[in-house]
Amino acid sequence: MKIEKLPAVFEPARPILQRIEQAGYEAYFVGGCVRDTILGDPIHDIDIATSAYPAEIKQIFNRTVDTGIEHGTVMILDHGVGYETTTFRTESGYQDFRRPDSVTFVRSLAEDLKRRDFTINALALKENGEVIDLFDGLGDLKRHLIKAVGKPAERFHEDALRMMRAVRFASKLNFKIDEPTKQGIKDNAPLLEKIAVERIRVEFEKLLLGQNPVAGLTDLIETDLYRYCPKLADQKTALDQLLDLKPWQLKTEAEAWAVLMMVMQLDHAQRNAFLKAWKTSNDLIGAVQKIVLAANAILNDQLTPAILFATGEKLLISANRVAALFGQSQEELDLRDRYQALPIKNAKELAVNGGQLIKLAHVKPGPKMGRILHQLQQQVLDRKLPNDQNALLAAAAQLAKEDGNENIKS
Repeated sequence: MKIEKLPAVFEPARPILQRIEQAGYEAYFVGGCVRDTILGDPIHDIDIATSAYPAEIKQIFNRTVDTGIEHGTVMILDHGVGYETTTFRTESGYQDFRRPDSVTFVRSLAEDLKRRDFTINALALKENGEVIDLFDGLGDLKRHLIKAVGKPAERFHEDALRMMRAVRFASKLNFKIDEPTKQGIKDNAPLLEKIAVERIRVEFEKLLLGQNPVAGLTDLIETDLYRYCPKLADQKTALDQLLDLKPWQLKTEAEAWAVLMMVMQLDHAQRNAFLKAWKTSNDLIGAVQKIVLAANAILNDQLTPAILFATGEKLLISANRVAALFGQSQEELDLRDRYQALPIKNAKELAVNGGQLIKLAHVKPGPKMGRILHQLQQQVLDRKLPNDQNALLAAAAQLAKEDGNENIKS
């Protein structure tokens, strides 16, 4: 097969391959960029593999950086944009089921490609558009099939994360996993415990955001991989409920996690603990909490000004997408209008601040002042008070007096 016109993203890199070939070596685009070119999907990264050893690459090009020299990876900077090239290699010994104990550089493209995970990723592309297919990856692309290169067990023992990549590709590409590969995943699923949570999380998030998440989730369940993901072992019922949700039109990781939190029916503290077990960032946890609160409010027709304010416009739209999966949503334009109609959009827009309460309303610093500011904010949002400094200072003085009386009574 020959691709007559390569996507524009390849053009700046073609001179690199040409120079390597002129020096007497082989060089190819490899992996996902080749697969995505053939499928017509967006290309995110370009990977280059070559028969030239790192020292030979450095002789060919003037400006290089050793970005992963122990694995044969050198970045070439001669053409303005940095491109990493990796020497053909074989690997052996995978004591941690993740990284090879030893790497051997080779001259053979076939030796390099046969260590790759799936046939659809074991394709090589010459700079002139000729596709090299040694493992019927083109056939599997046509069949929409995810198939391990060689024996599945060997590939998964080399890197157990490949099992998660298989179910992720089932979702991302809307492909099926071939039966021997699927059985290999089921047989080796416990090896996933050897993999860092952060790496598993990336694949799981991509699965949830693929074009057919139900396909990936089905494979995740049927292969028992879910049992070896953080806090999912006892959540099969919730995962099964995800299979009934449609249409999936989620766009962010926070939305994906929010959907999972909702089917699991976790409370605020449980959601925090769950997401921390997956080692998500504090920012993502905060976003998920806001999305869940707003999505539940949309589903129960309880979307108050306070929730609109606390969620923010961007996450409000996310919450609406999540609510749509559960059967109820609002017109996005109406939601945006409701948010824009709020008297204030954030705490800084309140016409008074803590310093002014201390100086002008004689409120002492401390928890009381925080309670008063929150009450003022709420009354402005509910339009019980105008967002006017004088009105708010008078209300603050009254609230301080009432708060003092309550303390005396108690």
